[in-house]
Amino acid sequence: MSKFVAFSKVLPVLAAGALAIDYPTIPQDLTTPYQQRLAIYGPNAVSVGWNTYEKLNQSCVQYGTSRTDLDGEACSTKSTTYDTSRTYSNVVVLSDLAPATTYYYRIVSGNSSVGQFFSPRVPGDPTPFTMDVVIDLGVYGTDGYTLSSSRKAKKSDIPWIEPDLNHTTIGRLADTLDEYELVLHPGDFAYADDWYLDIDNWLDGSDAYQSILERFYDQLAPIAGNKLYMAGPGNHEADCTEIPYTAGLCPEGQRNFTDFLHRFEGTVPTAFPSASANTTARARAQTARGLAVPPFWYSFEYGLVHVTMIDTETDFAEAPDGPDGSADLDTGPFGRRQQQLDFLAADLASVDRTVTPWLVVAGHRPWYSTGGDDNLCSPCQEAFEALFYTYGVDLGVFGHVHNAQRFQPVVNGTADPNGLDNPAAPISVGTEPSYTAFAYADDYSFASLRFLNATDLQVDFIRSETGEVLDSSVLHKDHATQFVMQ
Repeated sequence: MSKFVAFSKVLPVLAAGALAIDYPTIPQDLTTPYQQRLAIYGPNAVSVGWNTYEKLNQSCVQYGTSRTDLDGEACSTKSTTYDTSRTYSNVVVLSDLAPATTYYYRIVSGNSSVGQFFSPRVPGDPTPFTMDVVIDLGVYGTDGYTLSSSRKAKKSDIPWIEPDLNHTTIGRLADTLDEYELVLHPGDFAYADDWYLDIDNWLDGSDAYQSILERFYDQLAPIAGNKLYMAGPGNHEADCTEIPYTAGLCPEGQRNFTDFLHRFEGTVPTAFPSASANTTARARAQTARGLAVPPFWYSFEYGLVHVTMIDTETDFAEAPDGPDGSADLDTGPFGRRQQQLDFLAADLASVDRTVTPWLVVAGHRPWYSTGGDDNLCSPCQEAFEALFYTYGVDLGVFGHVHNAQRFQPVVNGTADPNGLDNPAAPISVGTEPSYTAFAYADDYSFASLRFLNATDLQVDFIRSETGEVLDSSVLHKDHATQFVMQ
């Protein structure tokens, strides 16, 4: 049974009377890189993505293991934009990297600085490491989700001085930068599609949408530009408005995950070649590579863990954001019929537990939650849960409900009697299911997944404002079976 964790940062009520649209200032040098983001691109490759205020005919990144001697260089011609966007998304892939090594990099521009990253661990590296997880992360400040100091909110008031680290979760990630090696973010970036919730934005429409996006990714850059940052889709990436019957307010260039695609399509991998000696596993991994559709569904391996990202928004029966879906967003599909589920089956079946003992799947919408039936994705359960159980997924990571939750291992609504000690299967719903182990909605928080060894995984929920540990648990799995099929 898998142990599922669902959590996210809760967004406060918008304060009335926000200022008119206030875009970030356009630099004098239009090649200046902004909104930097790193990602694992392959077993020995890292992508460097960033945005500029003009199209680049050639994008280049210098890199090396010494800050003062960047002796490598990689370039590309990928520089894309869309109608109503002020910026262009650029990406370069750095290949043939030594594993688990600190690299320094500089985006070639008349105005850029040197950043750094830790290259991916090879699959099977037994070294303990931490992966932080955030979901439902929005912008604070002008035109976004701004808290008024005169208003008493349930959540802690968050100081905002743009474009600094003005929100507690991003600030905590910055303060603890040396304590984790990568970040997983399965869905809901910026909440730019909620521009309409502030009446002062109504006359600005697409400008409000773009301003929120630019400010959010500027705020996130100190994290995503220094840590491998693995993104997946959420409902707030689907369109520029979720109000029923208001499709006319949404410019064509901002529909169907447009911004999400431009930022992340060329940055994340498909699926890794299998590091297993088993020929069947290698064939299944190759099949998964052919079926992956990044950045919607893909997988990667890092040391002790195999991570699979799924798309809970489109590309399965009754997908909520798909054509005729319950969210009325008419997005996707991004693959042929059954392609995502065929990918997931091949990918999970390829995982050799003697190489990567831990198997984690991340998606946006949960089908188990303490948040009530309205927040649950029953079609997601129909599509994914049987595969999770069959191939022994250890941990499921979801958000959308806007609180921190940890459940005992459950499948089909029944808790595993083994609890956290060698459970065999995956969680049910209700406002307070009997198998709820932890739920917290009083303040902003995120999770740290601490891969201690091949048999023990520690899950900590961290209060963003103070850094205190709200809940800690250890899942023990013997991982005695090389290929799980149950």
